[in-house]
Amino acid sequence: MKKLTTLCAALMLAAVAHATEEHPSAKRATNPPPSADLSYNLKIKQGGLSLNGVATVQWRAGDGKYSIATESRASIFGKVVENRSEGAIDDFGLAPASFHEKRIRKDPYTTTFKRAEKTIAFTESDVTYPILGGEQDRSSAQWQLAAIARAAPDKFKPGSEWHLFVAGRRDAEPWSFKVLKSESVDTGTGEVSAVHLVKAPPPDAKGQQVDLWLAPSLDWYPVRVRFNDPDGDFVDQVLEKVVKK
Repeated sequence: MKKLTTLCAALMLAAVAHATEEHPSAKRATNPPPSADLSYNLKIKQGGLSLNGVATVQWRAGDGKYSIATESRASIFGKVVENRSEGAIDDFGLAPASFHEKRIRKDPYTTTFKRAEKTIAFTESDVTYPILGGEQDRSSAQWQLAAIARAAPDKFKPGSEWHLFVAGRRDAEPWSFKVLKSESVDTGTGEVSAVHLVKAPPPDAKGQQVDLWLAPSLDWYPVRVRFNDPDGDFVDQVLEKVVKK
């Protein structure tokens, strides 16, 4: 029994060391975008079915706090996704306290950033990760990049890479965004120039690719976001309107 306890303790320490090794703490200057309500047009391909829809994002930042409330609706199905991320703004930028998501036909889940205990925990698994600073959830990640870009726009050049540690439904992993180039995005208010970043899955994995377009002329708000699955399914959202609050 003693040997088993020792072995379990060793494995736990190894897991923590491994997580820390893959999770470098990066402190960067940030300048979050002004609070705004954003609406997007959606194009969705799911299981061979093509759908249109709309998404709304309520972004709030101020007084050392932030919140992101997102809701997506698709024709036929109605509301398909709703999520909320909220927390503080610290020396690392956005510092989530919790991320809650509900998808159609799936149970809701919550990812909690326990700041006092310096631990990330999940309702969907018993895995935990240490909080070292700079960790994000799947909703806050794009806004953290926007905040970094607003603080150092000259550094978002083609070929530059931006690394985040992002918590999802059951675990967390490093995300690496690479700047490709500036491109024109046709939004609801006309064409805007946007910096195109891409997060590709590792070469030996079949994960989701995320493409993100941030517009410098619009306070670096996300004007387009596209999620591509290995099987060809995708969700593509393009900005229709933004109203600053």
